[in-house]
Amino acid sequence: MEKFRWCFIGTGKLGHQVAGQLLASGRHEIVSCYTRNMDNAKAFAEEFHCKAYGSAEEAILADGVEGVYVVTPHNAHFRYVKEALELGKPVLCEKAFTVTAEETDSLIALAREKKVYLAEAMWTWFSPAANQVKLWLMEDKLGKVTDANFTYHMKSVKYAPRVSDPKRAGGALLDITIYPITYAYRLWGYPVKIESSGTIENGIDYGEDVMLTFENGLTARISASIVDMKGLEKMTISGEKGKIQASFYHATNQVTYKKNIFHKEVFKGPGPRINSYLDEFDAVAEDIRAGRLESKMVPLQATSDVMHILDRVRKQIGLEYTELE
Repeated sequence: MEKFRWCFIGTGKLGHQVAGQLLASGRHEIVSCYTRNMDNAKAFAEEFHCKAYGSAEEAILADGVEGVYVVTPHNAHFRYVKEALELGKPVLCEKAFTVTAEETDSLIALAREKKVYLAEAMWTWFSPAANQVKLWLMEDKLGKVTDANFTYHMKSVKYAPRVSDPKRAGGALLDITIYPITYAYRLWGYPVKIESSGTIENGIDYGEDVMLTFENGLTARISASIVDMKGLEKMTISGEKGKIQASFYHATNQVTYKKNIFHKEVFKGPGPRINSYLDEFDAVAEDIRAGRLESKMVPLQATSDVMHILDRVRKQIGLEYTELE
């Protein structure tokens, strides 16, 4: 099969990680790239054998481009996705899709108006382990689910400057809290009740405690922080017949179902973690070449729903993005 050809908007750390895996797969190539710093764009282009352009429009319209991958900081997603859609190019945009639900819904409406493919790059949706958790729940392995707890604590504020930058919509909510919220939404749908508290300093949110109550009466408890390692990243879903547990759940390829101390099942997917970014890029490439207008794995309604949940949390904790570039 002919390699799928990408334009990269954004050439930071994540862009490098993704590009390296795409080229190593032999199924993708990068045709063009753009970032505001031309020196960075040229360095990326040299490393990944593509052409750097002085404007996003030139990169998006470069010969051969089949899809545009937007991998800038959150605050720039809206402008570049909008530009690509208006130019008629399919788009895969990194999470968090935008900064607000209003922006997300605006882009979805534009994509549907233009009849152009649009999808969110949220790799957890493609996780075999996450799929297994959903399957176990559908098989009634736990019986009635009585409790669900998600923690995600890491000191990302120390090693990722964008996370502590209010001008780039930094903070826990759009960087890590989005993962457990997406995970819970994927299992139980849109919550009927959202309760949140958080810590805000220097214009960013350092963390949140969120309770999502669902139609079945279950309350999922979420704790996230970018300034401490308390709790690390763990998930426990308990029910009348047992429990499901995972560490580093947003990216792991291993989950455990425990019926009792004598019986447990361990699901292990290929490798220690998700097959990284390739699963989602392969799926999106197949979608686009098949003429679809949205992802089979990550429907646009799901992207919108999660952004609306994030909006509710943001407003409840008093977080405002007032300093965006």
